[in-house]
Amino acid sequence: MKTYKVAMVFLLFFNVLTGFSQEKTRKQLRIEKSIEKKKEIEKLIDAKEFQFVARNLNSQTFRMVDLSIIPNFIQFKPDFIKSEMPFFGRGFSGLGYGGSDTGLKFEGKPEKFVVNKQKKGYQIDVAVKGQQDFFNITLSVLFEGSSTLTIISNNRESISYFGEISPLEEEEKK
Repeated sequence: MKTYKVAMVFLLFFNVLTGFSQEKTRKQLRIEKSIEKKKEIEKLIDAKEFQFVARNLNSQTFRMVDLSIIPNFIQFKPDFIKSEMPFFGRGFSGLGYGGSDTGLKFEGKPEKFVVNKQKKGYQIDVAVKGQQDFFNITLSVLFEGSSTLTIISNNRESISYFGEISPLEEEEKK
């Protein structure tokens, strides 16, 4: 009976030690999470189908503006770009004062869609002609997922948005 108790204590002790030795540290979990995020970003960029959603923006005339409560997105596809981004800044020729023009809302086929892999992420350069304007879009995506979108327009001053990219949301079928 005594050998049975000693064997049970030994097995219990061995199980506890192996359980603790297999637990991952916070650093290992953080590294695994960053590797997983990097693979997800690479998959989205390689497919060239994703959307950018901004958390805040910075224009030349305004300070940082929080966009967390303002719906916004720009969808990227190799054959179609759709933008529903707010605009805070100065407009130049071709824009009506106080009219129905309420932001950077445009859609069209990109004339240029170039993806460059860099040391810490990707840079995507897109050129799109809207109905009344021409837009040069530069999206810098870090492997960790954070992104910076800069839009240069013929009729407005340039503006930068800060946010993240994600997979395209499927539109609800009616």
